[in-house]
Parts: sequence; C-alpha cells; structure tokens
Amino acid sequence: MITQTPTSASNRLSPEEIAHYKTEGYALPKGQVFPDDEFKALVEHFDAKLAAWPKDKRPEAMDTPHFTDPKLNEWALAPAVVDLVEPLLGPDILLFSTHFICKPKGDGRRVPWHEDSAYWGRMLDPMEVATVWLALDPSTEENGCMYVIPRTHNTGKRGFSDYEGVDKATSVFDTEIVKADRKDELAVPCILQPNHCSLHDARTQHGSPPNTSDIRRCGWTIRFIPAHVRLNPDLADRHVLYQARGRNLLDQPLADPTKNYSHIMEVRRKKHFGAH
Repeated sequence: MITQTPTSASNRLSPEEIAHYKTEGYALPKGQVFPDDEFKALVEHFDAKLAAWPKDKRPEAMDTPHFTDPKLNEWALAPAVVDLVEPLLGPDILLFSTHFICKPKGDGRRVPWHEDSAYWGRMLDPMEVATVWLALDPSTEENGCMYVIPRTHNTGKRGFSDYEGVDKATSVFDTEIVKADRKDELAVPCILQPNHCSLHDARTQHGSPPNTSDIRRCGWTIRFIPAHVRLNPDLADRHVLYQARGRNLLDQPLADPTKNYSHIMEVRRKKHFGAH
C-alpha cells in the first residue's frame, strides 16, 4: 500500500500556490509527489499496462483506467495526492476520474485547446473539479508539455467556450475552442520533471503541441471534486465515484477502490461514451 508522505494537507501547498491556483486557474507545486520507491512502482505499473495496450489503439486514450485496474487507486487515493487538492476543494473530496495521456516519441498527437468542463458539463453540478497532472516522464516544451491560458477559469465564458472541428488524424480530440475565445499569446508552459505535478481548474483553457522529440511524454491526470458536487444520476451505469477523504455529503453511490468495474467500461464502450 501507498504510505503517508511527510507533508500534510495543511502545508502541502503554500499560501502563494493556493492563491495562484484560485487567481490564475493553475499552479505548479514545488517538490516531488511520491517517495522515489512509490513513484518507481507506479511507472513500472504503467509501463506494463502500455506494453499490453492494443497496438491498434492510440496510447493517449487510456481513460478511467482505475475502473478496471484497482491497483491504480492506491496511488490516486494516496494522501500525497489528496493533500494537494484539499486546500482547493475542502475536506470532503471524491475521486472523479483519471486518465493516462501518453504521447509516443516522434508521433504524439496534439491536444487541442479545450476546457475539461466543456466535456463534463452534463455530468457534474456544479462544475468544480481540480486536476492533478502527474508527470511520469519529463514534460518539456520539446516533447509537448501542457500549456495553460491563465485566468480563463473565471473570465470570458468561464469554462464553456465555443468549439469548432479539427483534424482527428493529428489531434487527440476532434474539437477545439474557437480562436475568438482564446488568447494564445498568454499561454504558459507547464514544464515538469518526473514525479512532479501541475494543478488546474477544470474550466481553465489548456492544450499541448505534438511530441516530435525522441522521448516519450506521459502524464497521469487524477481528478477530484468536492463532495457537494453531484454526478448526474442518469450516468450511474457508466461512471463511478470514490471517496477520497472526508464525508459523502450527498449520499451518492460510491465504488469500492479495491474492486474491478469492468462492466462499467463495457457500458461506456457500447454507448460510445467518452467523458474526455
């Protein structure tokens, strides 16, 4: 099992980092997320998953892998991770989703400018999500790190911009925020070393260029909601929540982090449901 790190929820983020997240819509916390041995075990676990991934499927598409791989919940629900979001969301927290976004060296597709909230609008009420973007590999400008456009979570259309189609052959998604709703010149790169993370609000505009370098770029997004956010009950057959900390304020159905929910993934497949 993953052990408690020396940090705590009260001091994992500095007051400046908390203020930056709330004002700018993202933050780059200092320090490693996991102890070295626990991070090494996570990377080895992911590498085994990637080796078994179907060769005809893009590796950027590992959405909600924790539903069928409960071992991942040992990292996703670890105090070292949840401590990062408690100062942002409060003491009562649910794990909403995870997603490996692995860009192969040389041919990783671009991630178009988007807001996570635009994909999740019918799933959550209200739209309050904090994402921990954990770097498994170096994430640099050369290999396609994520860029964010600051303050877009609380300005403009506040997470629900207008979108237009883009070429799916070169992009992870097939839509992108229209240029009129973006200020690309303000974009900031989130440069990370392995075992470091960024944090971003679900409404913050972000994206990344393709990886044309000779090294892989993989990140694991771990997404949390405060327990006063409700999952649309109409989607209970294709999505589950887990208690991360505190109370289940709305008495919502919760999944067991030790169990395999392959039937949920089968429903998602049959209904062509993709939350992101």
